[in-house]
Formats: sequence, C-alpha cells, structure tokens
Amino acid sequence: MRRLEGRVALVTGAGSGIGKATARRLAEEGARLVVTDINEQSGQATADELLDAGTEATFVHHDVTSEADWHVACERAVDEFDGLDILVNNAGMGDLKTIEETTLEEWERTVAIDQTGVFLGMKIAAPYLRKSQHAAVINISSIFGTSGGFGNSPAYHAAKGAVRTLTKNAAVHWATEGIRVNSVHPGFVDTPILDTSRETPFMQVMIDLTPMGRLGRPEEIAAGVAYLASDDASFVTGLELYIDGGYIAR
Repeated sequence: MRRLEGRVALVTGAGSGIGKATARRLAEEGARLVVTDINEQSGQATADELLDAGTEATFVHHDVTSEADWHVACERAVDEFDGLDILVNNAGMGDLKTIEETTLEEWERTVAIDQTGVFLGMKIAAPYLRKSQHAAVINISSIFGTSGGFGNSPAYHAAKGAVRTLTKNAAVHWATEGIRVNSVHPGFVDTPILDTSRETPFMQVMIDLTPMGRLGRPEEIAAGVAYLASDDASFVTGLELYIDGGYIAR
C-alpha cells in the first residue's frame, strides 16, 4: 500500500544519508518530492534518481538558514505540484569539539542550521500546510537532543534539544488546525558522515553503546519518517520517536 499517494513532500538535506533515504522512502510510498540541499551536485543526483524511478521530483538549491531560500523551496512545491503536505526538516551539521574548543562562530553556525533552519521551515511552510488535508511536519532531532552524549558537540546538543521542544510547541499550537508535528531521534546511523571514523576506536564505541550491537541504517530512520507522515499516524502529534537501537533505554 502506498500511504502517501499523490502527496507533496519537501525534504531538506536530501542529497545524502538520512535525507536521501527519506526521499526514496516517501517516493516509494507515492509522494511527489521537492528535494533540497545546499550541495547542488548531491541534491540534484537524488532528484535525478527519483525521476529515473518514475517519481515526480524537483531539486531546489537550499540554505536552510535563508528565509529567501525557504520561500523559493515552498513556492516550488506549489508551482510544480500544486501544494505542500509533508515537511521533513532533516538538514543538519555538527562537530566533535568541546565547549572550550568551540568558537562563537562555530556555535552560531551549528545553531543556525540545526535549530533556526527548523524554525524557518515551519514558519514559512505553515500557510501552505494549512491548505493540506494531510499536513505533517517531521523534524529530525537526535538522541543527543535528549542525552549529554560524550560531553562534546555542545552546539549540536543544544540545537537538537531545542528542536525536540520546538516540535512540541508547534504540535500544540497547530493541534486543532490539522498540522501534525513530530520529531525523530536517530541513534548512531551508518551514513557517509561516519566515513572518517570507520577505522577509529570511536566506531566501536558507538556500536558498544547501542544495545542492539550495530549501527542503524538510513532506511530504518526513513521508515519512521514515512509512518509519521502517513495517516497511520493521524492521532500522533508532539511525539519523540527514538530510532536508536535501544540507546536511550540504557
């Protein structure tokens, strides 16, 4: 069953990793896709892959910290597909520096992408989502939006924690308007961002800290997003969905 047949989804950071897997899964469920990414080459590659598979898709170059870019992305959904039903705020970044090592510039850049980008997405998409009969927002947070992790990446933790509570705030605000808002909290997931860690002890640490004893796969996160985007989750809003192999349960 294609649960999202004919619906229009905008996925940020869809050029790789969880974003790309999410775009693929939503397409498999029948959605039409606005694929956005700041990396034009990888974002266009995702859109081309979807088009080749028979999905209606379009790519938009998109800096999620830019209000103007958000307007362009949402308007593309309307121009190409006559509306917007699903918003997946996936684009993000982080580093492994400690509080002392993190510069103010680095802090502000991470918060701008991981937190402010989510705020802008919901704010600017709101008028479009209100016109949908199946509006759903899925914000990608993290296990580190809830836990202190390894004591590093302070900007990432702060921003992802903000996404967690911002999601709940928006869910309550829109609860009677037909817009559901939920957050997904991935654990350690095998994406290209881990390529530099594959031959280091950190890789084994991540596996050891996951009760299921392995890294997650991007498509496993995408499956959770697809559920929250669908009518199977029609009475679900303000939820934190942890897809983490048991990490938070420890």
